[in-house]
Amino acid sequence: MSWLFHLSQAYEANLDQVGKTFKKGENREYTLLPVSHTTQNAHIEVAVDEDGDFLTAKPLDKKNTVIPCTEEAASRSGSKVAPYPLHDKLSYVAGDFVKYGGKIKDSDDTPFDVYIRNLEAWANSPHATEKVKAIYTYLRKGRLIEDLVNEQVLHLDETGKLIEKWDKKYEERFEGKPAIFSSGAAEQSSAFVRFNVYSPESMDEVWKDRKMYASFIAFYNEKLSGEDICFVTGKRLPATERHANKIRHAADKAKLISANDTSGFTFRGRFKTSREAAAISYEISQKAHNALKWLIHRQGKTIDNRVFLVWGNDTVSVPNPDDDALDTIRHSNRETEREPDTDKHYADEVRKAIDGYRNDLTYKSQVNILVLDSATTGRMAVLYYRNMDKELYLDRLTQWHETCAWEHRYRKDQDKVISFYGAPATRDIAIAAYGPRASDKVVKGLMERMLPCIVDERAVPRDIVKSAFQRASNPVSMKREEWEKTVSIACALIKKMFIGGNSDNKKEGEWNVPLDRDSDDRSYLFGRLLAVADVLERRALGKEETRATNAIRYMNSFSKNPGRTWKTIQESLQPYQAKLGTKATYLSKLIDEIGDQFRKGDFNNTPLSEQYLLGFYSQRRELYTKKEEEAKE
Repeated sequence: MSWLFHLSQAYEANLDQVGKTFKKGENREYTLLPVSHTTQNAHIEVAVDEDGDFLTAKPLDKKNTVIPCTEEAASRSGSKVAPYPLHDKLSYVAGDFVKYGGKIKDSDDTPFDVYIRNLEAWANSPHATEKVKAIYTYLRKGRLIEDLVNEQVLHLDETGKLIEKWDKKYEERFEGKPAIFSSGAAEQSSAFVRFNVYSPESMDEVWKDRKMYASFIAFYNEKLSGEDICFVTGKRLPATERHANKIRHAADKAKLISANDTSGFTFRGRFKTSREAAAISYEISQKAHNALKWLIHRQGKTIDNRVFLVWGNDTVSVPNPDDDALDTIRHSNRETEREPDTDKHYADEVRKAIDGYRNDLTYKSQVNILVLDSATTGRMAVLYYRNMDKELYLDRLTQWHETCAWEHRYRKDQDKVISFYGAPATRDIAIAAYGPRASDKVVKGLMERMLPCIVDERAVPRDIVKSAFQRASNPVSMKREEWEKTVSIACALIKKMFIGGNSDNKKEGEWNVPLDRDSDDRSYLFGRLLAVADVLERRALGKEETRATNAIRYMNSFSKNPGRTWKTIQESLQPYQAKLGTKATYLSKLIDEIGDQFRKGDFNNTPLSEQYLLGFYSQRRELYTKKEEEAKE
């Protein structure tokens, strides 16, 4: 239950944000919902004055609207009459619904009868605002559809009934397709209506008016009953068995907490009632679920419906463990002063970015990490939850970006490639390990497996490192840009593996981006040889020739049979050495120097370990950097 408690804490810490609408992108909006409220897409807006007289109406294009909501309405099915307290579908809010052809099921009370009784109780309560009274005064007249027809928002057929679905035969009569048929409503009779009141006392729209929120919350709280010990707070409060859905998006039907199965195995066999299994207060359920929805929209990452969410209790924004070093810097509102020419400079920038979050630390500062997913359309589960001290979390994040760090050149900004040094994003690790065509199911699975490696300092799973290593060793299977990205990410994972604790050859701080000229590791030296061969042939081919060099083409075979394959590569170098002439002297001499560093018996066909990729990258980087410096001179 701790995740519910910490979500409710996040709600309490952000009460000033309740009811505010935020934009994410061009078409997405999200809101921290008040208690006892939800959202619905409205298709029609009706405005009345403070005396309850009709003013105007207009069709809407699925406008997301904050509406009051009861427990019954939140879980109503198609056959159940359970009206929302204020805004609702035509079948509930229109007293003349049947008159204009609306179909309802036979019962003692029509949906409108139940709706208007509930609204009357609210309007006559001491908590009612003038806006509630005005809307009630108008709706009890029972002429909503008549006014909407006169306003040309709704349209009738030849018999005076509502047109259910648009047909081209009506085009000539209405001079085109009316807007209501493009609003998103399946048919006119199912259109959702929201109400507004023009009042000189309050210019706020009804669905954005904080006084309206408070009015319904106070009114509805008096109706709550069934007190029990809340398992989250330990206090005796009105409990609920109906918990929120629409957690990840407006069409999400999956619930995190559900106890409506009285004939299956949800709780029967161990407990007599669901409350004996877990009793949760209505207030905590509302606050926790509303905070969760808001946080997911605000800063969560969703991949194939799996949600990855990180938040803090003292300040909602905290660095995300899924981000790479560049995003970590940018999200802290920092920019690097210049392009990194040393790994130390960029590592310092990352450390400063993470340290910036320590300014908000209090003695109760905590970070929460939550992963959610659903196996069915109706049930959702917490796959991973971690609550930890914020300073410890920031230390772990700093450690991750230092130990799994490498130089990367695959980020782009306005067609310009940006170089950065640090840990790659977990999504990029998934692509490096399994390729860009990997399914979202595979990607989200890897991201979940990587979380403990970052926040709990566990070893990176060996199969992930091996997969990235094998793809990096097979460049002919992918485009050059994809291969370069795969190589740098694989190097980061290999470095982490050798200094992070899941290797028998662990040597603290040995494997870094700058070339280690003194290393006599067999695999590292073979990697250096391959890099020199690649650079030599590439210089001979020139910029015009884009085909892969022999070193790159034989890379996969080289990693498995280095002694034999090197002989083939070296023989293929001879024409290019001749073509370059004296320009090849330095590289040819370097090949001999590297060969002299091999220990006796190491130059053989035993498959290479992952270090060869580090030697290959570092040697090639050193040669290209030297060439650029010579060109500047």
